[in-house]
Amino acid sequence: MIYRYRTGTERNRNEPVPNHDTVPFRVPVQCIPSRPEYYRTGTIPERYRYNPFRCPALGGGVGGEENIYLLCKKLCDDGLADPDGSDLFIPLWHQKASQRAEGVILWDYHVICVQKKRNENSSSLVWDLDSSLPFPSPLGTYVTDSIRPSIQIFSEFKRFFRVVHAPIFLRHFASDRRHMKDSAGNWIAEPPSHEAIVAEDGAVHNLNEYITVSPDDVVKNVEADTVNVVFSEKLGVVIGEDDLLGFFSLIS
Repeated sequence: MIYRYRTGTERNRNEPVPNHDTVPFRVPVQCIPSRPEYYRTGTIPERYRYNPFRCPALGGGVGGEENIYLLCKKLCDDGLADPDGSDLFIPLWHQKASQRAEGVILWDYHVICVQKKRNENSSSLVWDLDSSLPFPSPLGTYVTDSIRPSIQIFSEFKRFFRVVHAPIFLRHFASDRRHMKDSAGNWIAEPPSHEAIVAEDGAVHNLNEYITVSPDDVVKNVEADTVNVVFSEKLGVVIGEDDLLGFFSLIS
């Protein structure tokens, strides 16, 4: 799942959030994992680490979209997700890239993986490689402690979520990493060692298609038909932050 802030201006991905009175700090996090062998206590298990290089201009790990792409494949290979990734979806508090004690950071976009088993009553899980919350975290916990939709924030920081089904994402996403270079064509930080991702149709770069979001794209009424679109459309659907939990509750 890819989400980004509603903003009309370009911002550095690691730019700190202004210290407005509407933003509270130091909310305690309490999350008791149901499967402790898959949770972290401060570090991500080695098998799920892909790109450790940090890029200040990009706000954390270089190519977060590539890391989530590879994470989806690894979860399938390890048997933690369905073999075809059909239970995975690609949709800040508590972010490791933040330099503030309370973990606040302002992304222009951020990529996470949400796992929702169909036909099961188990809770959805969020796999966020840049979060300081348990890895993975229940979706409800992640929304409460990381997104915090109940907090009043300025309209320019409103979060929108483009939700894409992982099997579709793995077939169609492509990145030649041009966004990881400066205006002179030099790498901002050392690139990942794996090959650039090419889509099955031969496309070499379509990242902007995924991260370009406007208020006009947001689904006004999230219902069963909205879920059906996610299972069929390359770019999924765009929903508002208040509808995130409701959207995943409709998947059955």
